[in-house]
Amino acid sequence: MYEQDPSSSGSSGGKEGSLQDHSASRFSEQLNPSKLGEKAHLRDSFRMTLSLKDHLNKETLPSPDNYNPHLLTIGSRATLDELHLGEVDDQKDENSEVEIVAAGFKFGWIQGVLIRCLLNIWGVMLFLRLSWVVGQAGILQAILIVLLATTVTIITALSMSAISTNGQIKGGGTYYMISRSLGPEFGGAIGIIFALANSMGIALHTVGFCEALSDMLEEYFEVQIIDGGLNDIRIIGSITLVALGAIVAIGMEWEAKAQLLFMGILIVALANFIVGSALGPTSVDELSKGFVGYNLEILSTNFQPDYRVSNGLQQSFFTVFAIFFPAATGILAGANISGDLKNPSEAIPKGTILAIITTSFSYILFAVIAGATVLRDASGDPANYTVNGTVSDYMKICENETCEWGLQNSYQVMTLVSAFGPLNYAGCFAATLSSALACFVSAPKIFQALCNDNIFPYIHFFGKGYGKNQEPLRAYALAFTIALACVLIADLNTIAPLITNCYLASYSLVNLSTFHVDLFKPVGWRPTFRYYNKWLSLLGFGLSVAAMFLCSWPTALVTSALVFTFFFIVKYRKPDVNWGSSTQVQVYKAALSSVQQFSTIDEHIKTYTPQILVMTGLPYMRPSLVDFAYLFCKNNSLMICGDIVKERRSHKQRTERTQKSLHWLRAHKTKSFYSLMDNISFSNGVGTLLQATGIGKMKPNILLLGYQSEWKTSRNSEIDEYFTAINTALEMHIAVTILRVQEGLDYTGIIRDFDINHLVKDKQNNEGIDNPTFANARESGDIATFPTIATAESVGCEEIIGEAKSPSSTESAGDKKKRLKKSRIVFKDLQGNELPQEVQNNICRFRMKQKRGTIDVWWLYDDGGLSMLLPYILTTRSNWANSKLRVFCLADDNEERLTKQKSMRLLLEKFRIPVSDVVVIHDMTHSPSKPTKTWFDDLTNEFIRKDDDPSNADSNVPLILESELLAQKNKTFNFMRLRELLLQYSSDANLVVMTLPIPQKGIVSGPLYMCWLETLTAGMPPFLLVRGNHTSVLTFHS
Repeated sequence: MYEQDPSSSGSSGGKEGSLQDHSASRFSEQLNPSKLGEKAHLRDSFRMTLSLKDHLNKETLPSPDNYNPHLLTIGSRATLDELHLGEVDDQKDENSEVEIVAAGFKFGWIQGVLIRCLLNIWGVMLFLRLSWVVGQAGILQAILIVLLATTVTIITALSMSAISTNGQIKGGGTYYMISRSLGPEFGGAIGIIFALANSMGIALHTVGFCEALSDMLEEYFEVQIIDGGLNDIRIIGSITLVALGAIVAIGMEWEAKAQLLFMGILIVALANFIVGSALGPTSVDELSKGFVGYNLEILSTNFQPDYRVSNGLQQSFFTVFAIFFPAATGILAGANISGDLKNPSEAIPKGTILAIITTSFSYILFAVIAGATVLRDASGDPANYTVNGTVSDYMKICENETCEWGLQNSYQVMTLVSAFGPLNYAGCFAATLSSALACFVSAPKIFQALCNDNIFPYIHFFGKGYGKNQEPLRAYALAFTIALACVLIADLNTIAPLITNCYLASYSLVNLSTFHVDLFKPVGWRPTFRYYNKWLSLLGFGLSVAAMFLCSWPTALVTSALVFTFFFIVKYRKPDVNWGSSTQVQVYKAALSSVQQFSTIDEHIKTYTPQILVMTGLPYMRPSLVDFAYLFCKNNSLMICGDIVKERRSHKQRTERTQKSLHWLRAHKTKSFYSLMDNISFSNGVGTLLQATGIGKMKPNILLLGYQSEWKTSRNSEIDEYFTAINTALEMHIAVTILRVQEGLDYTGIIRDFDINHLVKDKQNNEGIDNPTFANARESGDIATFPTIATAESVGCEEIIGEAKSPSSTESAGDKKKRLKKSRIVFKDLQGNELPQEVQNNICRFRMKQKRGTIDVWWLYDDGGLSMLLPYILTTRSNWANSKLRVFCLADDNEERLTKQKSMRLLLEKFRIPVSDVVVIHDMTHSPSKPTKTWFDDLTNEFIRKDDDPSNADSNVPLILESELLAQKNKTFNFMRLRELLLQYSSDANLVVMTLPIPQKGIVSGPLYMCWLETLTAGMPPFLLVRGNHTSVLTFHS
């Protein structure tokens, strides 16, 4: 029972000490061993009141800091090892990257999103093209155009709101949201397109400003710079771009102040238009230009469409929509500066949706006002118009002559209708300049985020930030250059469709992102914005794509081609990023569904694939073994690199070992899994891996081991471990293959440890697979010299794959260079120096193109056909295309050799396996020669012991009893004879494949079995021993 500490109730220090002494004495009494009848209890015990920190000990309370991977206090939460094992690690995770957070000015939802979106939507199209849209499409279809644009934008805004409220949003706006939702491929593609669209948007709004300024100069001051046309626009536009660039380069605070000023002017200008429409024309001059005030006849006439040829193009609903749509593209203005918002997740949905509703209502209102008050055509000649004239009379004036005023012909209708014309010009200037500023800020911010993610090569230069706000000055310069190129076009109707397609592509992917992530519903998909629907997002995606092609299918094709080009560039480069995108969830669920479905399908011979568990240890220490296994599995089947460590490893050590292995496999372009077992023996580890790795039917059916070439100097227990692993696999009906190369497979102590971000070097456990060639070098660390195998028994080893000291007489230097080109990975020694070329070639022997030769297949016994299938798969690889299959089979002395050869050829033809030759061995049962017997006796001499030798029980060296050797004499003679035949026929083959002899459990010991394998493989070219599980893997049937 817990009681309050007396000190907390104002007790004196003496009383506190007295109580503590009393408690201590009572506690000691309870634990007094002399009172055996009493048990320890807590009912009379006290606990001092402690602080919460003391109570927690190493535990930590839930805190936002513990869930933010970018804060400086990384590792503030106690690790499981600290709590469970008591281990303390003061080192921070070296892989953790601390985000540099700009500490500059941040905006709220009104100034940062709402005002910015309003200014960008109320842009050049409102003042210079909305009246033209009404003239072409009529009031009804103009409203439909506005509603269609609103439908696309509101659905996109809902989708964007869902994404933006599913966690924190950083800089990059639309690019950030799409890339983190759909992955770097689509994100990178649309990031480039959207940054380009915003850069072109600068030009669009700048040209609109120039048009308005040029018209004002000509109308009020009769001033022209050159021709009052395109050249004037180019000059004014270039000067305007420089001024805008200077404003944004100063910083976001100045840009925000300028936006507030523009917002005030814009609101006054819009009110000025409404007031002017109510007042009606104030002079005959205004009447002659088409402004007649509210009139039902005009409303009725302008209600219907009147599509005409404009700029050499016959206009239609969708061509007009393409020109108008940039007016609705400002919805992303707030999202594009998400990194400069105080709370993007709250500000983006609220400000964007409110801006869309406000501007859509205003567009419809202004379209109705323009259609109800202004004629489609007017001459501008006051002599033809009178105050008492009718609308019908006014419309007849332009039937037989070309008119330059009215909705169809003039872009200055809003200025005409306004109560005070110059104020409308001010509003137009405010709208265009504010939109240009917004685009000038958005494009570099998007491009900066794209550059900093390192998705594309060679563009990181533009991502550098300057000042406290990390302003992307270089990206500003790039945006300025693109905008200047578009300004020189100087035609609003030409620029607008280009931007429309880019924006529609962006909107389509925003909608696709929301649909995709909501369809697969990862656990982390928890947006706080609830007013969205995945099917509505899918509709938005379809509308956006359809609108792209209906507006301008050639431009849409170019835009789509660019998107997919950038998509495949990113996909090919495979950037090392992990953003938890919905595509990862899709891959997981698709894989899970496929594995589950595959598990219900019965196996069939025709669908057999070799699924290999290769015992590599650390893969980067046995690269040639990895390469060899991958020859069978590349683009074909499952491959797992198994690693067994005797000692127990901590979680951190296991993680580091796994990460290093997986990174090396990825860098080595090897698609393989990696599985680690620690605190287990080699034989038990192999059995455990065979049972535990894989899922469903995606499990290993072949075990590939490296040959234990140091068995002669190993302890008996180590040989038994290797031998037991083979038996374990066979007992589990798993095929067993053993690879031997004379130079060895293990390069531990020769190759420098693979290093990712300065991880702690982890010593390789060399259980099971050895490299006798470099044994001394591994122990001493001295790698100055490397012995070369060049005995009579290893004929062709250098010429098989390595680069000989002198050029081959049958191979040119160019051909050799081509063969060696396949190996592009340079291995280094412990000091960081490149290994000698001979050693490099040995390591990379299975990556390089093989010389013209044969793969000798000694298909001695029927194991289900695996001994024949594996070498055939090798010949399908480009590196082994010059190696032809040569098959060796056995026959009795009395059997007709030609008949056996024909039957074997017929069998292989039915299997559809092409071979260059079939060799029938009819003298297999002959006794081996005396030199071969002497060679075998020399091999086994130091291992043979008498059965009654008392030292047998404690022997640490390989042990073969005399009784066993004599009992297995016939089998041993068979292997000696096979050695002779191998030396006779296959000493110069590129690879030898032979059926692996099965060790009969309880009859044959490990050392004797290793003597058999040594007899077969010693001094030979690369040698693969294969034993299938005696289930057919080849079939006649199609």
